[in-house]
Amino acid sequence: MRYGWDDAYEHAFAPHHAADLIPARIVRAERGLCEAVTDTGTVRAEIPGAVQQGDPLAAPCTGDWAALRPPTTGQAALLHALLERRTALVRSTASRTSHGQILAANVDTVVVTVSLAAPLKHGRTERMLALAWESGAQPIVVLTKADAGADVASAQAEVSAVAPGVDVLVTSAVTGQGMDILTAVLTGTVVLLGPSGAGKSTLGNQLLGGDLLATGAVRAADGKGRHTTAWRELLPLPGGGVLLDTPGLRSIGLHDAQDGLEQTFADIRRLAQDCRFTDCAHVGEPGCAVLAAVEAGTVPARRLDSYHRLLRENAYAASRTDARLQAGREAVKKNIAQHLRATYRFRDRQL
Repeated sequence: MRYGWDDAYEHAFAPHHAADLIPARIVRAERGLCEAVTDTGTVRAEIPGAVQQGDPLAAPCTGDWAALRPPTTGQAALLHALLERRTALVRSTASRTSHGQILAANVDTVVVTVSLAAPLKHGRTERMLALAWESGAQPIVVLTKADAGADVASAQAEVSAVAPGVDVLVTSAVTGQGMDILTAVLTGTVVLLGPSGAGKSTLGNQLLGGDLLATGAVRAADGKGRHTTAWRELLPLPGGGVLLDTPGLRSIGLHDAQDGLEQTFADIRRLAQDCRFTDCAHVGEPGCAVLAAVEAGTVPARRLDSYHRLLRENAYAASRTDARLQAGREAVKKNIAQHLRATYRFRDRQL
């Protein structure tokens, strides 16, 4: 099977084979239904209510591998179970609730797209990199629209400084610049991540070798575009692997992304090892190696401010999640206590 099936998935699927279920990868998921690709083609499968009403992060999403009950005459295919995810790209919900929203599952490479036709926003790039690192996949930053950029070399150097440990590639869909290098480094399931107008769909079409993804114009004033991708969807790449295109992200909130932040700000974490105090917050403590680097100009003050801001945001999101889980546990305890009291009252009436 194409779409990323391998021996490890085959082994994990063995119990489902014994139950006469078939493997499928979810291409699109919506409320109550999903589209999934199988060995025999694409099918539309029903999602049981019990699956939909559980943890939102456990709900089926694009990229999931599933065990389906095959369709029969008069009966639609049914999603029976999901295989364990290797990676998951998760952000906080747009409503800023304590729940996270999963964008894609079982991704190997996250391509963070940054347009050179608009002013660089390093804080947004750092956010996307934190999401990418936290997912467990390998991030790559791709600078798009190099034909429209004034000083490409300077921009590449700037972005490289906020993306330690990450390849930063320059591309142009108009001239074809950098596409051969990008194609060579992509592996497995590839997801395109970035705001509207960053050139994700145009880049995706170059990788796919055809106009399979909708594209749109951007405003000249601010480089912003309209959402031309309405669905997350999977498409096989000509040279192997799978491409997952996502709608442009207006908000990129963090959700339990502590590890991702530490990798995104690996330069600050390394400097922190030389701070006088092990619990240094890098605010005003004496002997702070991070503040010394800021004063020396080796670390921009903007980057340290971004680090502090994202840490606070992530801590707040984590506290809301902990509060929700605690409330859930208290509700279970309350229900058990009410049930026991009712049982005792019933028993006493029988005596």
